[in-house]
Amino acid sequence: MTFGAGIEPVPEPDDAPEPWPRGISRQASMRISEVLALLRGDFPSVSHSKLRFLEEQGLITPVRTPAGYRQYSPADVERLRFVLAEQRDSYLPLKVIKERLAAMDAGEPAPGPAPRLATPVAGETDAARRRWTVESVCDATSTPPEFVRSLITAGLLRTSSGYLDAGAPEVVRLATRLAEHGIEPRHLRPLRSSADRHVGLVDQVVAPYRSQQTSDGRAHAASLADELGDLVARLHSAWVREGTSSLG
Repeated sequence: MTFGAGIEPVPEPDDAPEPWPRGISRQASMRISEVLALLRGDFPSVSHSKLRFLEEQGLITPVRTPAGYRQYSPADVERLRFVLAEQRDSYLPLKVIKERLAAMDAGEPAPGPAPRLATPVAGETDAARRRWTVESVCDATSTPPEFVRSLITAGLLRTSSGYLDAGAPEVVRLATRLAEHGIEPRHLRPLRSSADRHVGLVDQVVAPYRSQQTSDGRAHAASLADELGDLVARLHSAWVREGTSSLG
């Protein structure tokens, strides 16, 4: 029996444009913590829950591992960067941003500069990006070496084998802003101590999964640590904002 005689099926076009951004790797190998580290230089308030919300809204679609963990590609990071920039700079609602992304996927030119990760720096790796020295942090933040060293002396920045923590540039930028209001590094020591206690609290929850010695266990530990760290930070921020709202 013949169905639909005389009607040829419409083939999928072979020349359909590649989704935006084009020419950037779509190999999903980054955990959510690595994505946040890449984005927070420009978007300090971006969080684990923010990325999940954008995923729920259909603006980003990370790959799921067999165990259910999210993994992102460099192209995913650039889509996220576009969404966050449109929200911050143009105050656009997510519905409009989603429509713009769909138009760009269809071949319309993207507004603004080219994606940053289109041509990675030769030899640059995730590990290399995190190997900050006093000199490189000063260059990245336009901060005098004396101020960065004062943060180290106060215990706000820590070194290991001569290198600073991955988040050193963000700490330096924030401490610089606070110093403009007379809040010196020595005043921030209690904040660092409080953060260490929060990390210890998260570690108590994560440690059993980290000790499982399996890839799934380690992946779950990393994902759980990201999520709990974000929740603790948001709770602390909520309390601070609540307390300072009556001071003005």
